[in-house]
Amino acid sequence: MRKTTYLLPAFVVLLVIFLSSIFVVDEREKALVLQFGQIKAVKEEPGLAFKIPLIQEVVRYEDRILSLDSEEIEVTPSDDRRLVVDAFARYRISDVVQYRQAVGAGGTRVAEERLSGILNSMIREVLGADQVTSDRILSEDRRELTDRIRDRARLQAQSLGLEVVDVRLKQTNLPPTSLEVTFARMRAERQREAADEIARGNEAAQRVRALADRTVVETTSEAEKEANIIRGEADAERNRVFAEAYGADEEFFAFYRSLQAYEKALQGGNSSIIMTPDSQFFDYFGSETAAPAQQ
Repeated sequence: MRKTTYLLPAFVVLLVIFLSSIFVVDEREKALVLQFGQIKAVKEEPGLAFKIPLIQEVVRYEDRILSLDSEEIEVTPSDDRRLVVDAFARYRISDVVQYRQAVGAGGTRVAEERLSGILNSMIREVLGADQVTSDRILSEDRRELTDRIRDRARLQAQSLGLEVVDVRLKQTNLPPTSLEVTFARMRAERQREAADEIARGNEAAQRVRALADRTVVETTSEAEKEANIIRGEADAERNRVFAEAYGADEEFFAFYRSLQAYEKALQGGNSSIIMTPDSQFFDYFGSETAAPAQQ
């Protein structure tokens, strides 16, 4: 009975010590075994591992690819056209020992601050280099430039025990002040193009109107010429008829023309004509030849 009293607590203590010396490394992480702050073991393979209880501790780090969003920064390409760049990076911890020595107990927060500084520095260095214009940054060459940023950031990040997997530019915009200036320039350009189109339209309209006016004049002239020809032919026909009538009976023709003259001269109720009695205008009123016509 007395032995059981002592053995049971000892067994419990040994079980607790044994269990505290075992830890599990997940396939998504890496682990360091530290003893008084010094690295004693590196556990990168998943499974069970052991440590000295109470003396050693386990620090775990992500073995997956992590994401880092950088702050917006201004860059000035070679054409002095400022741009606001927003980038992100994908990275992973490649050397957990070097990572621990570089960032210490600060962990992910310190590592990302330092990696963000490297990333921003490389963005300014690559995008601000000679022969790199804003148009090139916004063109298909953007992929080549981001690869260059990634390669340079990867070299710098090795000192932190990090591997930069990829870098991408999320947004590339103009600063607010430059944006307003650009919009004003674009509006002015569009207004100039609109004015040019209006001027060309007015010029085309004037050509069309001039052609229409010329066509109207030509058509009117042609119509007047044909009308004059027709009138001339009608007058000639009329004169021919009159001439034939005059030749057929000269006395009757003279009498008919006199009647037409009387009709035109004696129009209106207040018409008055003062003439001498022997005027030739009234020959048919007193002539013997007129008497039979009056009957």
